[in-house]
Amino acid sequence: MDNINDLNAHDLSDALASGTLTAAELMDATLARIADRNLALNAIVSLRDADTLMVEAEAADASPRKGWLHGIHIAVKDLANVAGLPTSMGSPALAGRVAATSDIMVQRMQDAGAIIIGKTNTPEFGLGSHTFNPVFGPTQNALMPGRTAGGSSGGAAVALAAGMIAVADGSDMMGSLRNPAGWNGVYGMRPTWGLVPSEPAGDSFLHQLSTNGPMARCPRDLSALLATQSGPDARQPHGLTAYQDGPLDVDLTGRRIGWLGDWGGAYPMESGVLDHTAAQVARLSDAGCDVTVIAPPFSAAALWDSWIALRSFAVAASLGALYDDPATRDALKPAAIWEIERGRALTVLQIQRASNIRSDWFRTAARLFDTLDAIALPTAQCWPFPVEWDWPKSIGGVAMDSYHRWMEIVVPASLIGLPAVAVPFPVTPQGPMGLQFIGRARDDRRLLELAQGWHRITA
Repeated sequence: MDNINDLNAHDLSDALASGTLTAAELMDATLARIADRNLALNAIVSLRDADTLMVEAEAADASPRKGWLHGIHIAVKDLANVAGLPTSMGSPALAGRVAATSDIMVQRMQDAGAIIIGKTNTPEFGLGSHTFNPVFGPTQNALMPGRTAGGSSGGAAVALAAGMIAVADGSDMMGSLRNPAGWNGVYGMRPTWGLVPSEPAGDSFLHQLSTNGPMARCPRDLSALLATQSGPDARQPHGLTAYQDGPLDVDLTGRRIGWLGDWGGAYPMESGVLDHTAAQVARLSDAGCDVTVIAPPFSAAALWDSWIALRSFAVAASLGALYDDPATRDALKPAAIWEIERGRALTVLQIQRASNIRSDWFRTAARLFDTLDAIALPTAQCWPFPVEWDWPKSIGGVAMDSYHRWMEIVVPASLIGLPAVAVPFPVTPQGPMGLQFIGRARDDRRLLELAQGWHRITA
């Protein structure tokens, strides 16, 4: 079979099920593609032994199918645990620590037949939308070498775009499934918060910002992987009913899309970003959608104030033990230390105020989606920047006052756990970019239908 590495995951699944392709043939092609491309891109890290992987692929060929991922290879983002593999999270403080068990999301993919080949690169602790760390180094953009891949699921996006994997997991607190998807020409989905469970460890009530989710080269694969990843865990209080995979090709006539652009001028944009993305979102009219420009529905400044409080509060909780241990504190990068110290300095009243703003925004968004099916924004405020940078210090002449302020445009969905799908469009002379479609909470299927409509008119 020709071009095995460029097939989408559902096509690979069909070929494996029919016997026109074997898992051993797929693994052999995969290892050859990784050998050819990964040295330059640095997307896959902690790659497992090739002979061992071939043995596992041959065993998959000889055993009954477990699920749609049977015999398909996956590299897991290096923030999640895979039994027997190191979970460094890109940090010297954790480098070399081998996981005893797989995380829930990973185990679900393995139970569906996936073969884990290694990890995908991420920023240290997933902090910052630029994939570089002192353990594995930087990941290059798949479409624009020498530029950032975005992050924190940057390794996953690049591995997908380069044909080293056909489907990927990722996580998204502040655009980590959306920004790298837009910058590498693939699809990434942040599901409704609670649809894909985290781990039953530590606090499971207070922190509702980050979520795991799927990344793929087409919406159909996003849908299939989301169905595998999703579903409640009885040990956690906020789980939602599992997403059910199904056909996404529906008539989009009359779907109402609100274009927010730069949120009424609140979000600084690099030259060309707004013009290119506005022209692209207008193409949804070709699928029968009604695209209109809408006014900002909520104060961007209030959203940011709420976000930076709740984010620092969450980071301080998750990384506090490493900060408190003198043996690991010095290994933390400055951004992590800044977040932890900032989060610990917040008062109870400041946290409550931030949550009140979040609640007001959720109620406002609920009313907004009574008249709209989705809102649209760019996936980033700037084009991919040089890989040597740590982060952009200014955008459109406006100074960025933190290491993550330049990604403010992803906050509206993240703050209140709304589903969001990042879709790519043709690379411009200035670089790759994407759009994010944001929908009502628990409306993941309709959002994927919109992404599929986009795929039909642009692929």
